[in-house]
Amino acid sequence: MKYVKSQMKQLVKDNKELQIRLKAMIEEHDLEKNFAFKALYHSEVAEGGKYQLAYQALDLPKG
Repeated sequence: MKYVKSQMKQLVKDNKELQIRLKAMIEEHDLEKNFAFKALYHSEVAEGGKYQLAYQALDLPKG
């Protein structure tokens, strides 16, 4: 599984908890938004993270 910025943005947009975590990460670590998205991906999605299945579902073809 690889990081796709558009999928990560959609996942965060659809999940209030991830929105809060993203904002906290930006403020706490003084990160640019793009870096915060990547950090959030690695902490919450990759390697069996809590949101891995939701992220993978965004990659499925519509229809």
